[in-house]
Amino acid sequence: MRRYLALILLLWMPVVAVAQSLDAPGGSVNVDRIASGFKTPWALAFLPDGRFLVTERRGRLYVVTPEGAKKRITGVPDVVDQGQGGLLDVFVPRDFSESGEIFMTFAKAQASGSGTAVARAVLDLSSNQLSDVETIFEISEGSSGGRHYGSRLAEAPDGTLFVTVGDRGDRPSAQDLKRHNGSVLRIAKDGSLLSDNPFANQTTAQPEIWSSGHRNPQGLAFGPDGQLWAVEHGARGGDEINLIRKGANYGWPVIAYGRHYSGGKIGEGTTKPGLAQPAFYWDPSIAPSGLMVYSGDMFPEWRGALLVGSLKFDYISVLNGTPLKEITTLKSPETKRVRDVRQAPDGSIWFISEDRGAIYRLSR
Repeated sequence: MRRYLALILLLWMPVVAVAQSLDAPGGSVNVDRIASGFKTPWALAFLPDGRFLVTERRGRLYVVTPEGAKKRITGVPDVVDQGQGGLLDVFVPRDFSESGEIFMTFAKAQASGSGTAVARAVLDLSSNQLSDVETIFEISEGSSGGRHYGSRLAEAPDGTLFVTVGDRGDRPSAQDLKRHNGSVLRIAKDGSLLSDNPFANQTTAQPEIWSSGHRNPQGLAFGPDGQLWAVEHGARGGDEINLIRKGANYGWPVIAYGRHYSGGKIGEGTTKPGLAQPAFYWDPSIAPSGLMVYSGDMFPEWRGALLVGSLKFDYISVLNGTPLKEITTLKSPETKRVRDVRQAPDGSIWFISEDRGAIYRLSR
């Protein structure tokens, strides 16, 4: 009986792993497991009190303590858990302490299939419940299949929200301004239209579109200088990092640095007048997901650098410079299928290992 009780206690205790390390320019980096036991985790977001939120693609949201103890939050909207769809990003805005609101992206059922949607809700941390849940935006026309939802959120310095939407596997739609597919969108926090969006006054375009011609952007982040960056999946080669500019068209599928999975040529080549070029691209593809721009003090050598997770090659890419280039990769047994990368308030770097179902912290 004593052994049985000890086993039960062990199973309920938060898992705290022995610190590992990896080599990097500037010295070794500690790798600590913060929390584990997640099924297909997709995103994490920090709360002001030191806890953090984690989404699981199957439609679950958790609040987790710094010691790794997690509790499920109820009231999450219904999601379409199909393929790459489900409950995806979660975002805690700067005014959370006053508003109590969080934002989530998810695959929402629509008449013609499913599409990327944004929900706003009030989070009650005393009861671990969401209330006043409201879908403030959903793309205009859903699609069948479970591919290319995009689905990252970022808050601009002016408090507006940016959200990425993939082409949903329908390549031509990324060049059709009448559809939201293949775009970076800009909306107000209540979902309302913004009159200074580039296509706000055009009847032939969706007014939320900020930039177009994207394939499947799964990373989005503002730098300290206010510039907005996105990272997106190419096909067979041609994963891109793009500096997002108002009204710009980034070319998919007219131009691309890669080929179709069949080996066939994509579009018209790699350049065309009027279409924006990437700031950086990978060939072969690394399958990028998650993006942050480092601004902390713990790793001063990376200040201003972009950090991107790789789902395919199991590392975190660190990029910097003008022109942008990959300066190093952070790889260890823990960096298995890195789905999200975030900077913590103390300047440490946290990431999700999707395959390990765990959250890790990089520190010095």
